Amino acid sequence: MIDDLKTAVSVRYVVQLDESNLGEFTGCEGLGVEVVLETREEGGNNTFVWQFPTRLKYPNIKLSRPVYEGSSDKVLNWILSTTSGMKRSTGTIIAKNSKGAVVATWSINDVIPVRWTGPGFSPDQPKVLTETLEIAHHGFISTGAKY
Repeated sequence: MIDDLKTAVSVRYVVQLDESNLGEFTGCEGLGVEVVLETREEGGNNTFVWQFPTRLKYPNIKLSRPVYEGSSDKVLNWILSTTSGMKRSTGTIIAKNSKGAVVATWSINDVIPVRWTGPGFSPDQPKVLTETLEIAHHGFISTGAKY
């Protein structure tokens, strides 16, 4: 069991949109879902407030990686293509360990770019140059697994 846990160390994330591969990223934040609740108070009931699930809300996903030659090309071309008409894509984020074995996969629906941030250049603080891609989506695609 302990060896299975070690397989998720040094994870990298492969990001695919429909048939296009945006490459590997070293950081991934924002994978999640929130159930939005509506509350109702019932007259005469002073012990609790009713909570009803209304919809699901998905945060934006931020992917980051070190900059290397050509790393930004596919991402920027995808973002620039939105000016000629927005086409939402189906996306897949595949987490792989340092040996290349798949640790987990998330499929997301209606992916659109939100923001790309390139590296900041500062001669007094030498560090690895990184870029960040922020994407929005309309939820996860069901795997068909029973809960």
